Amino acid sequence: MNPSELKYTMTHEWVRIEGELATIGITAHAAESLSDLVYLGLPSTGDAVTAGESFGEIESVKAVSEISSPVSGEIEEVNEPLSDDLTVINNDPYGEGWMVKVKLSGDPVGLMDADEYAKLVAKSA
Repeated sequence: MNPSELKYTMTHEWVRIEGELATIGITAHAAESLSDLVYLGLPSTGDAVTAGESFGEIESVKAVSEISSPVSGEIEEVNEPLSDDLTVINNDPYGEGWMVKVKLSGDPVGLMDADEYAKLVAKSA
C-alpha cells in the first residue's frame, strides 16, 4: 500500500513535502522490482537537483536504475547509513529507506497522489 500523504512520480520515486523540505526515496514497487540491491550512488549535501532529472543511481543484481528527483532544490541531507545496509530500502522504503532531503526551490509539479500511482503500477503489472 502506498502511503496517502506522499506524492509519486512516473519513474517510481516518492516525495514527502514538509514546508520547504522534501524527503525522497523509491517506492516499494521499485524496491521489489529491483530486489537484491548491491549499490547506491547518491549526491552530496549542497548539490543542486532538478525535478525530472537524475540525481543518483541504484543497482541490483538485475539492473542499474537512475533515481530521478521529483522536485528542484538543494540537497540538505543524505541518508548515509543506507550505503552500509541497502536492505533497509526493501524493508522500509517509506520510512528508514529515504534517500535524500531537499530544500525546495519552487513548487513541485506533475506529481501523482497514491491512487493515481496505484493505477500506474497496476497498468504495468
